[in-house]
Amino acid sequence: MTLTPERTERSSAELIRAEETALAHNYHPLPVVVARAEGVWVEDVEGRRYLDMLAGYSALNFGHRHPDLIAAAHRQLDELTLTSRAFHNDRLAGFAEGLAALTGLDMVLPMNTGAEAVESAVKVARKWAYEVKGVAPDRATIVVADGNFHGRTTTIVSFSTDESARGGFGPFTPGFRVVPYNDLAALEAAIDDTTAAVLVEPIQGEAGVVIPDDGYLTGVRDLTRRAGCLFIADEIQSGLGRTGTTLAVDHESVLPDMLLLGKALGGGVVPVSAVVARRDVLSVLRPGEHGSTFGGNPLSAAVGSAVVDLLATGEYQRRARDLGTVLRDGLAALTGRGVVGFRARGLWAGVDVDPAVGTGRDISERLLAEGILVKDTHGSTIRIAPPLTITAEELQGGLASLEKVLGR
Repeated sequence: MTLTPERTERSSAELIRAEETALAHNYHPLPVVVARAEGVWVEDVEGRRYLDMLAGYSALNFGHRHPDLIAAAHRQLDELTLTSRAFHNDRLAGFAEGLAALTGLDMVLPMNTGAEAVESAVKVARKWAYEVKGVAPDRATIVVADGNFHGRTTTIVSFSTDESARGGFGPFTPGFRVVPYNDLAALEAAIDDTTAAVLVEPIQGEAGVVIPDDGYLTGVRDLTRRAGCLFIADEIQSGLGRTGTTLAVDHESVLPDMLLLGKALGGGVVPVSAVVARRDVLSVLRPGEHGSTFGGNPLSAAVGSAVVDLLATGEYQRRARDLGTVLRDGLAALTGRGVVGFRARGLWAGVDVDPAVGTGRDISERLLAEGILVKDTHGSTIRIAPPLTITAEELQGGLASLEKVLGR
């Protein structure tokens, strides 16, 4: 006898009703039940096709079931999937070497989810502050930016300014100072002798693809260097080709002390995240002080290595740059015609819709009816982040559908 129901052919409506009963209501998905996918296209249980212009919040930068990534996973499934870090495995060294070389840093701390990478960076920064900088015990502070999104653990929501992420989850973890994003003067004023690190997103994704002024990241780098604290760049959404460069910080030729990666690092196949950092920073960790049973497992390392190989060609960064022009031109043509503003870099855009036309949720639902998948964020803003494998024609088709629903 099994407690798990056998897979049966249930309709989208039946499956959605079943989820309402069996799942915690911590998400409010659009009413589509995806059953199959390949490339930039997904199909629901009834066989309706949709163009995916969200790409799992950048987890699917290489599209659904990229053949190189699926092949890497299949090969590894036939060999070894997990050892825990109690033992070495034959895939981890190559993954770490490749990722360090790709990013220009020295060492890798492998984890699973983006939130785990952020939590790990917080721990490393604090330990570095005590052992290297000489901050008094339990006095280290980390400066973060208003509007941030770094995950949903209790520590991370402690420094969120989004009440929906914080409300009802206190008491909160101390040791964080929040300053306005894109404000170097406020950042400088918040840094003092207790500051272990400054943690920012080079582009704020959840906030609506908020892009700072030119020179902001360079300024953060200069301030942290002069203050003797660490610069931590959270590139979990912005990194790995999304903005037209390997990393969003590459637009200003900035190298942080710690880099946080996730989402696309697992190729949409397995959860993979990592802290990539200078050797002297990650070297503060010693055996027994931090870990993860699944972090660095051979299946994840094999897929992660295949992701690194794809990015090493430069093809996907180039596609994001070239198609980013198509995206920006298309959105510019809609400005004043239902779009009141947008922010875009590479194949990533936050689009502010005229509230008179509808909320972000309204627009997302209308696009769903047209066979286009996007997702709203705050208010009347939607995010567009298609796989980097999309064609110009497919992208233009998605923009034509946006024009159509805005005109209703």
